[in-house]
Amino acid sequence: MNLMSDGAAPAPRHTTVAVMVGGVAVGGGAPIVVQSMTNTDTADIEGTARQVAALARAGSELVRITVDRDEAAAAVPHIRDRLLLMNVKVPLVGDFHYIGHKLLADHPACAEALDKYRINPGNVGFREKRDRQFGAIIETAMRYRKPVRIGANWGSLDQELLTHLMDLNSRAAQPIDARGVTREALVQSALLSAERAEEMGMARDQIILSAKVSAVQDLIAVYAELARRSNYALHLGLTEAGMGSKGIVASSAAMSVLLQQGIGDTIRVSLTPEPNGDRTLEVQVAQELLQTMGFRVFVPLVAACPGCGRTTSTTFQELGKEIQDFIRDEMPGWKTRYPGVEGLNIAVMGCIVNGPGESKHADIGISLPGTGETPTAPVFVDGKKVATLRGPTVTADFKRMVIDYIERRFGSAGNQTAAE
Repeated sequence: MNLMSDGAAPAPRHTTVAVMVGGVAVGGGAPIVVQSMTNTDTADIEGTARQVAALARAGSELVRITVDRDEAAAAVPHIRDRLLLMNVKVPLVGDFHYIGHKLLADHPACAEALDKYRINPGNVGFREKRDRQFGAIIETAMRYRKPVRIGANWGSLDQELLTHLMDLNSRAAQPIDARGVTREALVQSALLSAERAEEMGMARDQIILSAKVSAVQDLIAVYAELARRSNYALHLGLTEAGMGSKGIVASSAAMSVLLQQGIGDTIRVSLTPEPNGDRTLEVQVAQELLQTMGFRVFVPLVAACPGCGRTTSTTFQELGKEIQDFIRDEMPGWKTRYPGVEGLNIAVMGCIVNGPGESKHADIGISLPGTGETPTAPVFVDGKKVATLRGPTVTADFKRMVIDYIERRFGSAGNQTAAE
C-alpha cells in the first residue's frame, strides 16, 4: 500500500502574472499574501493609522482602507506619513466605490500615497457613465504607476450584464439555473473590466482580479472559472463571511479548497468582529489557514491536546494559551532577533497517554500529568527528556525553558553555530 499518494500534496500553483504592490509581490509564484481591511472612519487619521499599524504588526502584508468621501481622501497622505513615523511600511490599498474617479482627481496626494486602488465594476458608474468613470480611474492608476484590483462582488453585480446574460440563457437550447448565470456574470464582469483596462494601455502586471461571494460553493466555482479563463493574479475572499466560528469555518472551507487547487495569490478572511472586538483576528485566521495547509510559516506552532476525562486539571490549557499568546505578542520583535524562529514546534500535552510521544516529536514539549497521576511533568527538547517540572511553578518554569531554547537555537550564538 502506497501511503505517500500523489494526492497528498497541493496542486501546482495556478500560473499568474506577478504584480508589485508597494514592494510586495503578488502572483507569479510569490508566497500567498495576507491582506486585511480597517473598519475605522478613514477621516480619523490617528485612529486609522493605529489600526493599520495593529494589523501590520499582526502580520497583514497589505491593508485596505475605505476612501468614500473628500475627508477620507484628504486624510490618506497623512495616514501614510503617520505610519512612517511609527516605522510601519505596509502598503495601503484604497477601496473606491461610486465616486472613486472624482476623489482621485480631486485629491492627487491621495492618488500618490496609495499603493493600489480597488475598483468595483458593479458600482464604478452606471449606464453611459460607466466606461468614462472606470476609464478615469484606470488613467489615474497608470499616471501614478499604481496597480488596481478589479473586484466584482455578488452583492453589487453589474445589473445590465446580468440581465443580458439572463436573456441569452432564456433563449438557449439548454438553459442553466439562475445561480449559474449569476456566477457567469460575476466572472465576465471581472474579465471584461480587465480587458477594458488593458485596451486603455494598462499592463497585465498591474491588474489583480477578485470575484467575491458569500456562499462557499459559489466562491469555489467562480474562482475555478476565473483561473481557467485567465492568468491574472487573484485575490481570494469570502465576502460577508459572518461572525465568530461561522465566519472562520466558512472562509477556511472555501479558500482551502481553492488554495489546494493552486488558486489564489492573496487572501483575506472577512470576519465580522464582535462589538469593539479585535480586528487583527482576521489576520491571525488567514495566517493559521496558510500555515496549517503548509503554504507559509508565520509563527511557531503550539500543539496541544483537546483534553478529556483524564485531564480534569486546566493547567495544560492555561499553559498552552499563555505560551501561544506570548509567542504572538513577541513575534514582531523575534522576527529580527531570532531568524527562523517561526519554524519552531512546541507541544503542551495534558496527560501521559499521548503526551510524552507528542512532546518528543516537537522541538520542545511538556507532558503534564492527567487526573490522579503523580504531579510531575517531563520536558523534552529535540526528542530527549531534559527535565521534570513539579509544583505550582510549572507554567513559569516551562515558559522560561522555551525562551532559553529560542535564545540558544535562534539567537546570535545559535545562528553562528548553524552557519559553521
